[in-house]
Amino acid sequence: MKEDIIKNELRNDLPEINVGDMIKIWQKIKEEKKERVTPFEGIVIAKKHGKGISATITIKGNVKGYGVEKIFPIHSPTISKIEILAHHKTRRAKLYYLRTAKGKRARLQKKEQKNKKEAKK
Repeated sequence: MKEDIIKNELRNDLPEINVGDMIKIWQKIKEEKKERVTPFEGIVIAKKHGKGISATITIKGNVKGYGVEKIFPIHSPTISKIEILAHHKTRRAKLYYLRTAKGKRARLQKKEQKNKKEAKK
């Protein structure tokens, strides 16, 4: 019974999100009688709690020049859309060092996408 309820709440439209991805999340926000959708863009620095209903991602982004971290439950009904903008190469499961990193140390290398034609050769 409990598993059926949880299965109905899981989202099927999620892209494959990995640590180091630059993503944009649109979140629904209710203000009194109105509802608006706000985008938040940043790098995924942590993925926690597996793929179940309690799965979360931590995103580090910039808002008006200040570094901001937000934790999003990925199966939340308030999230309307998730878009992956870029993939980055990482050697860590958690990128907490980006909180204090500045300059060259804060950069991540882009992952190279291999074409299907090149992979066959």
